[in-house]
Order: sequence, then C-alpha cells, then structure tokens
Amino acid sequence: MSSDDDTTGTVSSAMKSPSEAWTTLMDGNRRFVESSSSHPNQDAARRTSLLSQQNPFAVIFGCSDSRLAAEIIFDLGLGDAFVVRTAGHVIDNTVLGSLEYSVEYLNVPLIVVLGHDNCGAVTATKAAVATGDMPVGFIRDLVERITPSVLTSLRKDANSDVSEMIEEHVKQTAARLVENSPIIANAVARQKTAVVGLTYRLSDGRADLVYSNGSITS
Repeated sequence: MSSDDDTTGTVSSAMKSPSEAWTTLMDGNRRFVESSSSHPNQDAARRTSLLSQQNPFAVIFGCSDSRLAAEIIFDLGLGDAFVVRTAGHVIDNTVLGSLEYSVEYLNVPLIVVLGHDNCGAVTATKAAVATGDMPVGFIRDLVERITPSVLTSLRKDANSDVSEMIEEHVKQTAARLVENSPIIANAVARQKTAVVGLTYRLSDGRADLVYSNGSITS
C-alpha cells in the first residue's frame, strides 16, 4: 500500500483490484451502519493532492434520491468515488458515456449500481403499469425506461411488491451496462473491472449485494 493509506480503511489511489475495491466499499458501509464512520480523505491535504489528477477506486451509479448520498453511506472522501446519479438509476447515453469514461480513462476497478427501497421512480412506474395512466413531461421517459423491470418482476410473481421490483430493476440495470457497453464488457472480461448491483435499506443504512459480474473475492 502507498502512503495514501491510513488505519481508517481508506484505499490507496493506486488500487486497481476489483476485490480490494469491493472490500473497501463494504467496510465503509459497515462503519456507516455501525455509526462509526471515519470520514476519510476530507481534509485540506487530500483536497490539495487531487488538484492535478483523480484516481477513484469505484464508480457509483445510483438513484438521485436525497437519502442515497453515496459518499456518506460508504464512508468515503474526496477522490474516492466517481458518482453518477439519475432518478431510478435510469440509463441513457450520457450515463453510459460517464461510466465508460471512468473505466477507460480513470481505470476504475468497480462499477456499482445502487438502488434503494421506497424508490419513488419505481413506485410511480408500478402505478403507471397498474392503471395505464402515464405521468406528464419527461417523467414519462423515466417511467418508460423502468417499465421492463416492473413487468419482469410481475411476470415472476403477479403479487410482487415495490421492493422486489426495485431489486429486479437493479439487476437489469447492472446487466445492461455490460450488454450495452463494449468498453465495460471488455474491462469485465479482462478482469480489470467488476460490476455489482446493490440495494440500500433506508431503515438501517445497509447495502446488500443482489448482482455481480466479475471477481469481487480475493
């Protein structure tokens, strides 16, 4: 490990192993759940060290929900995570470009798709599927993009609830990143990057693994 490391579980900027990145991420979430966050890499020295470059160890693509602040729930600091957020973690070309940038130019070894319970975008989609009434404006575009996940969940279980739909949406989103992006698919195939899907529980702050593609074990 380089001199960037300390005893709080922060990760070296030189880290490139998906399994090391995964371990560091989940250690941070454990600290957050246990109310023992160390708030790493948030001082002036860290800020100064990042003036000319960044070396995040994870890219987190999550929902825009205000209760889902990635750096807080994984106990991260400046330069640790490259973060992309949309309502319902909906994919579009800008999202794919951002994620590809993190892999191609920043060599990020871990891509995280982060969903959460009580997601408003998935709940709205569930209602639209049930009633046939679509929301107005560009919210309709969000709902249309989430609809395949809701329909898949309902095909598996006609009585599936929003939580099951959210988990299905996380799984489908993570899988689509690899399917739609040759850059991401190539990085996963070469074991340079792993893709994981997590669902976050608002009640206790825990992030649970529901999908993985690539090696995240030592």
